[in-house]
Amino acid sequence: MKTLKELLAKDHFAANAGVELLEVSPGYARARMLVTVKHLNAGGVCQGGALFTLADLAFAAVANSHLKLTLSLNANITFLRSAHEGYVYAEATETFSHARVPFIEVRITDDEGQLVAIFTSSGYRKNEELPVETLK
Repeated sequence: MKTLKELLAKDHFAANAGVELLEVSPGYARARMLVTVKHLNAGGVCQGGALFTLADLAFAAVANSHLKLTLSLNANITFLRSAHEGYVYAEATETFSHARVPFIEVRITDDEGQLVAIFTSSGYRKNEELPVETLK
C-alpha cells in the first residue's frame, strides 16, 4: 500500500455507499457522495446514516493524515437541512491537533453549497504507523 487514499479506498462500507475521497493533506480532507434513490429514506430525502458515512470517511482521512493509526473515540452529527439526489460534499478540518486526541469538524454541503450537516469527532491516535508512504 503506497498512499493513504488507497488505504481508505478499502473501507468497503463507504465505497459501497458511493463515497469518494477527493483530496487529503495534513489536517484536511474533502470527500463526496452521489445521493441516488438507494440513499433515500421513506421521507424521500437522504438517509442520515448515509451522510454520517460520508462524514466518517472524511474524518478518517484527516485523522490519519499524520500517518499514525487514529480511530474515532466519539462522533456527533447535527442535521441542518435535508439532502436530496445529487452530490453532497464533506470538508473535514482538524481543528485541534493533539498528539493523542485530535478534534475534527466535518461540514457537509449540497451541490449548491448549502450547509446540510455538521459532524464533530475526536479520535485516539495510536503509536502504530500506517502502512503507507504518502497521503495522495
